[in-house]
Amino acid sequence: MNTWPELPAAQQPPWPDRAELDRALATLRTLPPLVFAGECDLLTERLAQASRGEAFVLTGGDCAETFEANTADSIRARLKTVLQMSVVLTYAASMPVVKMGRLAGQYFKPRSSGVEVRDGVELTSYLGDAVNSLTFDVDARRPDPQRLVQAYHASGSALNLVRAFTQGGYADLRQVHAWNQDFVRESVAGERYDALAREIDRALEFMKACGANPSEFERVEFYAAHEALSMDYERALTRIDSRTGKPYDVSGHFLWIGERTRQLDGAHIHFASTIHNPVGVKVGPSASPDEIVEIAERLNPERIPGRLSLITRMGASKVRDALPGIVQKVDASGIPVVWVCDPMHGNTREAASGHKTRVFDDVIAEVEGYFDVHRSLGTYPGGIHIELTGDDVTECIGGTGGVAEADLHERYETACDPRLNRQQSLELSFLVADMLIRR
Repeated sequence: MNTWPELPAAQQPPWPDRAELDRALATLRTLPPLVFAGECDLLTERLAQASRGEAFVLTGGDCAETFEANTADSIRARLKTVLQMSVVLTYAASMPVVKMGRLAGQYFKPRSSGVEVRDGVELTSYLGDAVNSLTFDVDARRPDPQRLVQAYHASGSALNLVRAFTQGGYADLRQVHAWNQDFVRESVAGERYDALAREIDRALEFMKACGANPSEFERVEFYAAHEALSMDYERALTRIDSRTGKPYDVSGHFLWIGERTRQLDGAHIHFASTIHNPVGVKVGPSASPDEIVEIAERLNPERIPGRLSLITRMGASKVRDALPGIVQKVDASGIPVVWVCDPMHGNTREAASGHKTRVFDDVIAEVEGYFDVHRSLGTYPGGIHIELTGDDVTECIGGTGGVAEADLHERYETACDPRLNRQQSLELSFLVADMLIRR
């Protein structure tokens, strides 16, 4: 898989030295897989359930991972937030939840401009820690191919820790109370979560008294997902599986193509069509139904359930107008897809302070519109895709936790886009659970 067609590839880093890049890619090609083909196939099966309305997908994590935040505490906090949300969704809606993290690979970021100007100084934009540094400095902003290798090792460390947490007892369903012994307990969502945890405890005690104590409660499946943005990185980590003879991108279980890179004649769609991982495509309000059907044909010509997810990011004000035509056209094509809602990217605005932010009510409004559209068309709302953190940041406005616009400066820590904090994430999960019950 070392030879690829010369197709246009949007949003690629402007590497200044081809020889440096070639050395980094040669190193990547020799390194072991971060994930395994069998894990990717199992995820496809799980996503197939969601395409039939038999499961719900929860994807959550950082907008842009950083090497600095690749610590045990940070990873555990993000994982705990997703696990708490999944418990709420599973218990309230009586439905399996497929858990994925924007984690162990989300080190690249597309940008609206390739350069950033401050006080008359023009430098390369921050393109993610796998390319350059957030620091506004000539040397820091120079794209460095060795960061690709660093991203691989950081991803491997994160995956090792996630596997230890999810398979070693930390994710045991009988520990749901232990996940809430901090600031969230004092919030409205935290109090509601505690009440739900007590119900789960009683249910588990009843099962134990009846002689049932399933080992499935001790561990969870958790999958790594990221945007397949850098073609150099993803191609270097594509391997032929010895068992099936098929190519897999072993940088992550699930890869998605972004709104800015889903050109039908581009390298990203072609790449996604060649790998056997489950893949996704972000779909914004400017997409035409015919275009999305053609993308679906390219990426899932064999009509494999679970192979393709369409991750819609319309914006609260546009979802009810823009989504129905796309859903109807794809549904009529007979191509099975998982319909996932990303209520974050279509609802970004700039606060008076200059901070990029999102309003919690807009996030909820888009999710409600997404559910209403699928309910009216008889299709399945298959999941949500959220940018979140496990920390008490002040990046998104609203929620019962009460982050005000004037509070944004207090803990605005994101490397790129604003994320829901843990209170807002937990509150969102309860609201989505209510929508699932009504669907």
